[in-house]
Amino acid sequence: MTLSELKIDKGWTLFLDRDGVINLHYPNDYVKSWDEFYFLEGALDAMTQLAKVFRRILIVTNQQGVGRGLMTHDDLEFIHDEMLKEVRKHGGRIHAIYSATELVANDVKQMRKPNIGMAKRAKKDFPEIDFAKSIIVGDSISDMEFGRNAGMITVFIGEPNKPTDEQKLLIDNYCESLSAFAEILTHNTTL
Repeated sequence: MTLSELKIDKGWTLFLDRDGVINLHYPNDYVKSWDEFYFLEGALDAMTQLAKVFRRILIVTNQQGVGRGLMTHDDLEFIHDEMLKEVRKHGGRIHAIYSATELVANDVKQMRKPNIGMAKRAKKDFPEIDFAKSIIVGDSISDMEFGRNAGMITVFIGEPNKPTDEQKLLIDNYCESLSAFAEILTHNTTL
């Protein structure tokens, strides 16, 4: 089903990856301080538009840089606090941020995507979440696996030819950016 065919109402939840969706993603590196955090073009406006469509907007982000000792939990929390301030200042909202900071080898609670520990935690915090009425927007295959494992609709941000044929089976829709995703939804949703 394409995004334009979805009947989204205020009962829906939006899960967003962070790096590469909301802000600049550094290949083989991490955003370790607020000075390194740059919103992608149109992301703040998109967050404002999406706040009118979805009941809940949640961030689910793997942040292994903490587990590797490249930044602290406090550094990550400061980045997220500043990001939230900017989103609110532009009229958007984020209800919660879930971060998987463990190294892959230490992820005993299975929080890191593609595992669904962050989705389960969100459901515990917001029991009204229905994963069948949820969308995950991400720029990696682990985001798509996370969505598929939780029973969500998946939206891949980026080049449609990037994933392999096997990986494409995990992707329900493609969008060039968060801004393009928001544009499609706001033109096809009764607000």
